[in-house]
Amino acid sequence: MTVRNRADWQAFSEQLTIRGQAWINGEYTDAVSGETFDCISPIDGKKIATIASCDEADVNCAVSVARSVFESGVWAGMAPKNRKQILQAFAAKIDEHRGELALLETLDMGKPISESLSDDIPGSANCIRWCAEAIDKVYDEVAPVGQGSLALVTREAIGVVAAIVPWNFPLSMASWKLGPALATGNSVILKPSEKSPLTAIRMAELAEEAGLPKGVLQVLPGFGHTAGKALALHPEVDCLAFTGSTHVAKQLMIYAGESNMKRVWLEAGGKSPNIIFADAPDLDKAASYAAMAIGYNQGEVCTAGSRLLVEESIHDEFIMLLKKHMETWQPGHPLDPETTSGAIVDDIQTRNVLGFIESGKHEGAQLIMGGERVMAETGGYYIEPTIFDGVNNKMTIAQQEIFGPVLSVITFKDEDEAVQIANDTVYGLAAALWTDNLSRAHRVSRRLRAGSVFINNYHGGDMTMPFGGLKQSGNGRDKSLHAFEKYTELKSTWIALD
Repeated sequence: MTVRNRADWQAFSEQLTIRGQAWINGEYTDAVSGETFDCISPIDGKKIATIASCDEADVNCAVSVARSVFESGVWAGMAPKNRKQILQAFAAKIDEHRGELALLETLDMGKPISESLSDDIPGSANCIRWCAEAIDKVYDEVAPVGQGSLALVTREAIGVVAAIVPWNFPLSMASWKLGPALATGNSVILKPSEKSPLTAIRMAELAEEAGLPKGVLQVLPGFGHTAGKALALHPEVDCLAFTGSTHVAKQLMIYAGESNMKRVWLEAGGKSPNIIFADAPDLDKAASYAAMAIGYNQGEVCTAGSRLLVEESIHDEFIMLLKKHMETWQPGHPLDPETTSGAIVDDIQTRNVLGFIESGKHEGAQLIMGGERVMAETGGYYIEPTIFDGVNNKMTIAQQEIFGPVLSVITFKDEDEAVQIANDTVYGLAAALWTDNLSRAHRVSRRLRAGSVFINNYHGGDMTMPFGGLKQSGNGRDKSLHAFEKYTELKSTWIALD
C-alpha cells in the first residue's frame, strides 16, 4: 500500500492486526495470570489493543528460556559472521515493514507519522545493521608479556540481558540495546513501557522470521513495578540495561544490589542547557534549532534543550526569533504527514506537564507563549509549545525534567555565568552552545558537565558516536563500539609456554 496522506494512514490503521501478547520462546502467549491492560492511543483517547500484563511468573519463564538458550550456545557460540548475517536480515525485515511499524509507533505513542517513518523506524534498522556489521571486526587482544607465556584478553557475552526501555522512542531505544546485546551473543528479554509496547511485540516476531533462534529475544509487556521489578531482582539476569527516569534508575540499582550484583547500565533523565552567546554565527538558525530542541517529539526527549540560556545583550532580539520558530511546532493530528508536533503520550503525562506549567506561573516565571491544552475535542492529549521567560535556575521548571514542550529562558552576563548555570543541575546528559569563537567553543565544551555537547547544532550524532550521561543522568554508553562493552565481560587467560 502506498501511503501518502492522513486518509491513507487512517485506512491503513483500520486494516492492522495488532498483537498484544508477550513473545516467549518464539510464540505469542498470554500472561500466566491472564491479566491484561488497555492500550490507549493518545491521538484520540481510544483503545487500540489489549496487552498482556506480565509479572514475576512470566519473567521466571522467560529467564529460564533465555538461560537455557544461552548455555546451549546456539546463538552465543555461533560464529560472529553468522550472527551478523541474521541480524542484517533482521534489519532488512524492519525496513520491509517500515510503514506498519511507523503506524504502530504513532498510534501507540502519539508522535507525528512523518517522524516515525523518516527517523524512528529506519534509524532502528540502521542501528541493528551497524552493530551486526561491526561485530566480526572487533578483535581480542594479546598482552605484551615475556617469551615464556602467552596472555590473552578476550571478550565474552555476559549472558542473559534484560532491557527495559521507555515510551518516548519505543523502537529506537529498544534497538540501541538489542543491536549490541544480540551482536555480542547474549540472550535478551525486552520489557517495553506499558505506554507504548506495540512495536517491540511486533519486532520480536520479525527477528525470528529473519532467523534469530527461538528464545534469544523475548518480549514481556507489563508494568515497571511488576515485570520490571522482577527482571531487576532475578538472580539469573546477568545484565540490566535501562533507559528512563532517574527515579526508576536509582531503584533498579538497589534491586541489583539486593539480588546478584548484576551489571546495571542506566540512561536516565536530563535538563539540558542550550547556550546562545551573542557571537553566535546565525541567530535565526540558533532560534530555529532552539525551537526544535524543545518541540521535537512534543518535548518528550531526554536530551530536550529545555533550558535556553541567552546572553543578556541579545535577549530581546532572540526571543522575537524564537517565538516565530516555536509557532511551527503547534500540535496537529499525528497521522497528518504535515504535522510537526503530535500528542502527549497519555492523560497522566499531560496532567504532569500542565502541572509544571502552573508551577512556573506560581513561582514567578513569565509565560510569554502557549501553556494550554488544545484539541481536547479530539479526545486526545495535546499541549501548545510553551515558553517561560525570566526564569531563575532555582525554579522547579528549570530543575526538574518536564518531558513536554515547555521551554525555560534564562539570561546570563558572561561565559563564566553561563557555564555555572548550565552545570547547576543534578543531570548531565547533553548541552549545546552557539558561538563563532573557536576558542570559546572548545573552552566551554570542556567545562560543561555533559555526556554530549553540541556546538552550533542540536541533537547532532550518529551510530559512530557514544550516547550517555554524567551525574544523575546515568552511566554507560549506547551506540558506537563502546556499547559492546556493556554486554560483554573481559577474560584474562595466561598460558605457560615452558
